[in-house]
Amino acid sequence: MPAIVPTGDYAAVGFPDLRLGRWYNKLTFKILLRGYHSYDDVVNEFRQDVLGLGKYPKSTTPMQMADGSPIPVLHGYSPIVWPRPTDWPATAYVTGYWFLDQDEPWQPPAALEEFLAAGDPPVYVGFGSMAGRNPERITNIVVQALQQARVRGIIATGWGGLSADDLPDTILKIDQAPHDWLFPQVAAVVHHGGAGTTAAGLRAGKPSVICPFLVDQPLWGARVHALGAGPKPIPQKKLTADKLAAAITEATSSPVMRARAEQVGQQIRDEDGIGTAVGLIEKKLQEKHSSDRKHLFVDDVLQGLGHLPAHAYRSC
Repeated sequence: MPAIVPTGDYAAVGFPDLRLGRWYNKLTFKILLRGYHSYDDVVNEFRQDVLGLGKYPKSTTPMQMADGSPIPVLHGYSPIVWPRPTDWPATAYVTGYWFLDQDEPWQPPAALEEFLAAGDPPVYVGFGSMAGRNPERITNIVVQALQQARVRGIIATGWGGLSADDLPDTILKIDQAPHDWLFPQVAAVVHHGGAGTTAAGLRAGKPSVICPFLVDQPLWGARVHALGAGPKPIPQKKLTADKLAAAITEATSSPVMRARAEQVGQQIRDEDGIGTAVGLIEKKLQEKHSSDRKHLFVDDVLQGLGHLPAHAYRSC
């Protein structure tokens, strides 16, 4: 997420959008960067005990080394979803998403295969570990919403997330399934707006109904809606069966939204975020290697000059 490199275009993640102008937006990043120094003790312990280095200079930031030279920052999301700000330095890059696909074909449980083949594409619902303090409440809302929208559904319980029992035949409960395998087979995805799940839903070309809980999730929900690839996000605290049912209905029945989601998905599938990131890292390493060789050459020359007569040294 765009949380490290300051910009005047928008406020830092987690800060309210007070619309006070670019000065306020940049101030929020300064406050956020100060917060990184709360981890100095952990960093210094590693530097001193493991690497044998000195303490982390207080003047250093995640974008700047102790000598003032810039640290390149690679953002692993698509510029289609969140465009690169015009006031970022040249050392800040937006590479495209870094997807971790399955090395081997995933074999789904028989129940999941049978459910997918038994009717219209279902709606996926999963909130990871974000179901809050009352997962039963969230589950009841989801079940009622799917039934009100008259769509089939797959509920992924996740790790510490939703709790689903005694479901109707139109809803299947699973623990989890690889997003790159499952999402292309569903009609829409309902989730919390985590960066990875948002990316997977967009790449699959499916409308996303995002119910954000905290941190960067409202950001991704707003971006998906602005792209036209999903309904307006529903914050978890305001989530009701009626609101979720209306959003699911819009996501599954709007030809415009479905077409836009597929268009965005195709654009993301055409990107190579990992290849771009690897290329940038290799380029920086080559530049560093070339710079080191130049310094070694200069050192050799200076050492040679030290053995020359004075008049020859002045001539050189």
